Amino acid sequence: MINVVLYEPEIPQNTGNIMRTCAGTGVRLHLIEPLGFSLDEKSIRRSGANYINDCQYSVYKNWDDFVSKNDGVYYFLTRYGKKTHTDFTYLDDNIYLIFGRESSGIPKEILKSHLDHCMRIPMNDKIRSLNLSNTVAIMVYEVLRQQGYPDLLRYEPFKGEDYLIS
Repeated sequence: MINVVLYEPEIPQNTGNIMRTCAGTGVRLHLIEPLGFSLDEKSIRRSGANYINDCQYSVYKNWDDFVSKNDGVYYFLTRYGKKTHTDFTYLDDNIYLIFGRESSGIPKEILKSHLDHCMRIPMNDKIRSLNLSNTVAIMVYEVLRQQGYPDLLRYEPFKGEDYLIS
């Protein structure tokens, strides 16, 4: 199982986009409070394009609450990581991709005890980081690619597999 974890997300549009990605890939979402918004805000529904009802998600009071309820392999996306996201093999049974708040990332206290699983997506020196929802999509699809896209369709289901040739 692939899990996306948002540590104290602040921007509802990012979370809405991430919910849509999770709904479309069968990935479970975990939200660690405090959230910088209400889950019933219009902006989440708009960016989630009404797919958020198909997103499986849980909300936790804090990091300790999350850790006490979730066993698996934790991977931390941080601009301070010294390994790239493609340096890892994501074939474990229960994978957690952990992303920090948009303004300040994952606290150093958490990262320090997981240095061997801290990573970054390579980029130049013109920006500090990529947009959170883009980073989540990159990571989810890297894990899915390595796993062979389990349970995902390889054709468009609404118009049909032969749409382009008919």
